[in-house]
Amino acid sequence: KTYYPTVVSVGDKASGTASWYGPNFHGKTTSNGEIYNMYNMTAAHKTLPMNTILKVTNLRNQKSVIVRINDRGPFVADRVLDLSKAAAMKLDVIGTGTAPVSMEVIGFNEDVNVVASAQTKPTSTGIKVPNPVSPTAPTGGIVISSEQRVVGGDFMVQIGSFKNLEGANRYQREHQSIDGYKSVVRTFTIDGSTIYRVFLHGFRSEDEARDYARSGKFQGAFIVRG
Repeated sequence: KTYYPTVVSVGDKASGTASWYGPNFHGKTTSNGEIYNMYNMTAAHKTLPMNTILKVTNLRNQKSVIVRINDRGPFVADRVLDLSKAAAMKLDVIGTGTAPVSMEVIGFNEDVNVVASAQTKPTSTGIKVPNPVSPTAPTGGIVISSEQRVVGGDFMVQIGSFKNLEGANRYQREHQSIDGYKSVVRTFTIDGSTIYRVFLHGFRSEDEARDYARSGKFQGAFIVRG
């Protein structure tokens, strides 16, 4: 079965059964191109855009965590979310293996700064600042920062992700005007590591951006909110 990323809004809610995954995947590459670290506050979802920030609550004990989507799964019919081991521990899901959860979208990588510590209960979210920032994440935490919103529509397509700025800038220049769209580099600090991502913007609708992401021109391309 094929799954396609969906576009959601802050405040959207859903519920279902969550499971967790750990040692067998630790150190392997996620669908987002990162290295899976079971001690970070992340999760896998079939269709939510990568780097969607979720508040997840265990409905059995009302414990909550904040996680970032960085992988695809779980590919089991009756499950909606796969938690990292760290997130599962904070929700007391390790022993049971699964738990009924509620999920709320609280932000995206472009417009929210979120700090979620694996040692302390996450309690705050912040509004996007107009200039790029690069704060340092606490151990096991998430810090997502962004440049000012670019002009050209509400949706973008990620076409590349780099660990060094030089490579990202070179790739951006190579694709600075392609098929009528403009490219931009955005800087993110995730789990203490800086990642430079290249996006195309200028799409007039979600459908236009989605069609372009599916066109196959860029392997692994996906749509995000601009």
